[in-house]
Amino acid sequence: MGSLLETIKVSDPDEVYNLAAASFVSTAFEQPVGNAEITGLAVTKLLEAIRSLNPDLKFYQASSSEMFGNTNTTMQNEKTPFSPASPYAIAKLYAHWMTHIYRDSYGMFASTGILFNHESPLRGLEFVSRKITNCVAEISLGLRDEIVLGNLDARRDWGYAPEYMEIVHLMLQQDKPDNFVIATGESHSVKDFVTLAFDLVGLDWKKYVKTDKRFLRPLDVEYLCGDYTKAKENLHWSPKVRFEKLVKLMLDEDLRRWKMFLDGKVFAWDAPLYPDESKIITRSSKENVNSTKIQSKKLRMKYKDI
Repeated sequence: MGSLLETIKVSDPDEVYNLAAASFVSTAFEQPVGNAEITGLAVTKLLEAIRSLNPDLKFYQASSSEMFGNTNTTMQNEKTPFSPASPYAIAKLYAHWMTHIYRDSYGMFASTGILFNHESPLRGLEFVSRKITNCVAEISLGLRDEIVLGNLDARRDWGYAPEYMEIVHLMLQQDKPDNFVIATGESHSVKDFVTLAFDLVGLDWKKYVKTDKRFLRPLDVEYLCGDYTKAKENLHWSPKVRFEKLVKLMLDEDLRRWKMFLDGKVFAWDAPLYPDESKIITRSSKENVNSTKIQSKKLRMKYKDI
């Protein structure tokens, strides 16, 4: 709590976006206590820190479509009852309602975005979307023979992360706080994702895909599909990148990365590959290389005079 208070005090922000969570759902079953503390309880600490230091701050809480669980509804919107089916979803729901409580009790500007799956080429390799595009890229280049997955029938609403972050920012530019479902309104299965990815490289997915119970969740959510009508009407937002374009976009980037690897180029695997967008400085960066040369020159001159 002390570090949160100090961070807010020193940075003195106008807006706080809480995107932090132990977001890999399968791991939440293995570490339910840690997940509750990181994904759930930490949000209460953050809200309390804001209330104590500057209750006029605008706060965004990243809620999740996983909170809906197996609701047996065709489309999920802001009024759909929640039915969480994992420790992760329960922790997210706790954080979601705590945000409500602080908004209603203290008049804080606290909005939540119930985001459905949002993907990009920077998605972690442990997530099924990126696992598929990365492995398909490897297979197409002769670097891998197969891909092993879990539940191929699970259906999700997959969108493009950069677009979702634009709407997240827009939520805090409104006059009043609110809750919004952000989605594409389309649901596709893991099998659909696999089939399309292999089709894009001209291969038959059935020859390369295997399933293993190791990758099944103890309790899975079979179907999610978001209704973003409220965001469309109130924020004038609609998704531009649809499922087919998303899969191609991610696959093309993984193909490019593996071709770079085959060409002998070395890079941080999941770091941004666009220098103008990356502020990451490593020991081999120009800034450090030049600095090291200058320091070495100064040291040589110093000891030369001794």
